[in-house]
Amino acid sequence: MSIDAVEVRGLGKRYGLHRALHDVDLDLHAGGVCALLGPNGAGKSTLLGILSSIVKPNAGVVRYLRAGEALAADASLRREIGVVAHESFLYTGLTALENLDFWGQLYQVEGLEQRSRDLLREVGLDEKAWERTAGTYSRGMLQRLSVARTMLHEPSVLLLDEPFTGLDRGGSQALAEALSGAVKRGAVVLVITHDLESIAGITTHVAVLRRGKLAFEERRASGYSFEELKDTYHSHSE
Repeated sequence: MSIDAVEVRGLGKRYGLHRALHDVDLDLHAGGVCALLGPNGAGKSTLLGILSSIVKPNAGVVRYLRAGEALAADASLRREIGVVAHESFLYTGLTALENLDFWGQLYQVEGLEQRSRDLLREVGLDEKAWERTAGTYSRGMLQRLSVARTMLHEPSVLLLDEPFTGLDRGGSQALAEALSGAVKRGAVVLVITHDLESIAGITTHVAVLRRGKLAFEERRASGYSFEELKDTYHSHSE
């Protein structure tokens, strides 16, 4: 079951008296990268949490579509969603390969050993670190492994919250290339980031949240340059 679009309508979320999101409409499509921008506290992580089915909205609906038909919100749908969040969902007492083996068995990934090794190379994690426990890793190494975990079962929806955090330039480039590969195979990709340089060129859809509302949205065929992303962010997030 592959998801080719995500439809958000009238989404709202409150935490007590605080309104995190209000009446948000957004359409995400396969084969493109949406950059979700906005200042801290704008509601970006809340929106990603709702899209991942981890957070429940107070209002509105999220529909996951295949060929225009809404899919049931069950375990098979959740398998199609991959999330990079502030929590890495990694076991620090396990090695990189053991972490991927654990998650791969849960998702029943075929050819798991080779798939794990290919992904670790793709995200740029040094082979010398594969047999070390994740608890010995730097922030950037953990982030690379977290991205590999997220992409292991080839989800059709990728939701990434600040995935470039802790990565050096080489790591950021490797991640951008991995996201481009996911787009080519038809994934829906949403990225929250302040690292506009890293997503320049691969982003074809920009949405800006401000105080829980969608302040700007634009989609086009060609990728946005760094300058275009920077100007869009500053024009609509202040």
